[in-house]
Amino acid sequence: MADDQPSIQVDLSGQVAIVTGASRGLGESMALALGKAGAKVACVARNAEKLKATVEAIQAAGGEAEAFPCDVTKGSDVDGVIDAVTEKWERLDILVNNAGINRDMLLMKMTEEEWDSVIETNLKGMFLFTKAASRPMMQNRYGRVINITSVVGFMGNPGQANYSASKAGMIGFTRTMARELGKRKITVNAVAPGLIETDMTGAMPSEILNEMVKQRVPARRLGTPHEVAQAVLYLASPAAAYITGHTLAIDGGLTA
Repeated sequence: MADDQPSIQVDLSGQVAIVTGASRGLGESMALALGKAGAKVACVARNAEKLKATVEAIQAAGGEAEAFPCDVTKGSDVDGVIDAVTEKWERLDILVNNAGINRDMLLMKMTEEEWDSVIETNLKGMFLFTKAASRPMMQNRYGRVINITSVVGFMGNPGQANYSASKAGMIGFTRTMARELGKRKITVNAVAPGLIETDMTGAMPSEILNEMVKQRVPARRLGTPHEVAQAVLYLASPAAAYITGHTLAIDGGLTA
């Protein structure tokens, strides 16, 4: 989230955004970018305490934000967040479905719980939030839905059958929702990060990660959360009105 990185100029003044999984990593960076652009940001995660840093960072940058604790797998929780946000700010313009987990294991050793928990959080959570958020967006005849998938949704990856399936499902969902909601001036797009500087890559042995980047990433480096956030910021803007049903890979050429 360094301020010295290049940033696009987008004005989201008067708009309201929800970012799920906003307590750290990509979600924190996206929420901050939207807040700096003028949007009022509802920061969503399970733990309100962990959202404090994101909310405070947005406020310190001159923006407006509030934490909304929520289990994205529970429809009642999701409906409650949408109701609270629209009651507080009287509209909803932008939804970023970023909440996600991984439970990596080779298929033959993967438990049913490891499969279900990833599908529930990554795929069902997106379904519940998009369904609930589409109501106020359709009423206003305007909206931006951005789903954070992954390049493994294109490529697959050993040990990530559950994660890859959930991320591929997000891409199919994105294309379908673009067709369903387009006539109401609601765009639905996805962003597919590759190898990004996050907790997930930070947990990998450095020698393995460095070799992977050297051999597979033409850009020869990891991406940053800020770079992913800038793409989300553009897709959330009025300037992206004629882009829908698209999945944008931000991967340094990994899937080229």
